[in-house]
Amino acid sequence: MGKLQSKFRRRSDLYRAKEGSEATAVPQVVQYEPAHTDSINCVISLTSELCVSGGKDMDVVVYDWRAGRLCKSFQGHSREVTKLCGFGGKTWIFSASRDKTVLMWDLGRDQEAIQEFSGHELVVNGIAVSPDGSHLCTGSRDNSLCLWDIESGKCLQRNTISRNLVTHLCWVPNSTSIVQTSEDKTTRVWDSRTWQVTYTFPAKQYIQTHCDISPNCYHLLSTSNGFGGQGCEATLWDLRQPGCKVTEYRGHLQTTACCVFLPPRPGCPALVASSSYDSSVKIWDQNTAECLYTLTLDGSGPLVSLAPCDSSSLLCASFNTGLHQLHLDHGATPNLTEVARF
Repeated sequence: MGKLQSKFRRRSDLYRAKEGSEATAVPQVVQYEPAHTDSINCVISLTSELCVSGGKDMDVVVYDWRAGRLCKSFQGHSREVTKLCGFGGKTWIFSASRDKTVLMWDLGRDQEAIQEFSGHELVVNGIAVSPDGSHLCTGSRDNSLCLWDIESGKCLQRNTISRNLVTHLCWVPNSTSIVQTSEDKTTRVWDSRTWQVTYTFPAKQYIQTHCDISPNCYHLLSTSNGFGGQGCEATLWDLRQPGCKVTEYRGHLQTTACCVFLPPRPGCPALVASSSYDSSVKIWDQNTAECLYTLTLDGSGPLVSLAPCDSSSLLCASFNTGLHQLHLDHGATPNLTEVARF
């Protein structure tokens, strides 16, 4: 895992800034002590300074991304970590794994898991906490969604739908609704009170890999896998009018693994960011679907997860080169630069 004391060096990397432009040198990219020893599958923002990441090395790592310092590492899973979620206002962290379990950690306590949620038959690919912090929703490749009591760790509800291989989960803020994407190419909305599907969005052409909810809860993003530019898009849906597709964001050449709404900023257009197996992160105008900026991280391999930290900072998880800290400059045209790796 490396030493807890931060170490760094300066480096200059080359990346393609905009489509069609010449390669531009980026000086002074800070390289901190790596957070993981292997590929990273997921990263989330826990507080304004801390992020949490997980991956193939089976560790759940808490990192101070502003200072470039590893704060804590949790070990308990027997296979790689697939997804993470936190709960606002608490120090809770939930980690899903290929070992079929979800573990609950507390940043303020020791390194032992404080709760285990066990019952899925295959890898767990989705986790989400209810707005009041009392329940946990999990989804798996075993075609089931489960609702758990966080305090007791007991499974309260289970619903299995044929071919519903869950890929991601989001609990809609201040709501009883849960959104999930699936390998059956659909996106479903669940009611946590009845534990039934209330709506299924029209199927896409390719597997849906990820979903996110807008800050105002009006819109939903879903992303597609694909290759050679076929599929590979993100789709904006209107949650107020189920089934209404607003627009698509097209331009990635391989699977779009993640797409997130960026924090709103006064006087600036609404933006979304996407990351792809083609090693690029794109910034889009949410309403016009225009690609405003493309940053390609050469050698990074698939970029599988994004975590907005504030209005100008975005973290990105990669297969080959660890975690990347990106800076978003809100100018006349948004500009995205890499400032650190860890």
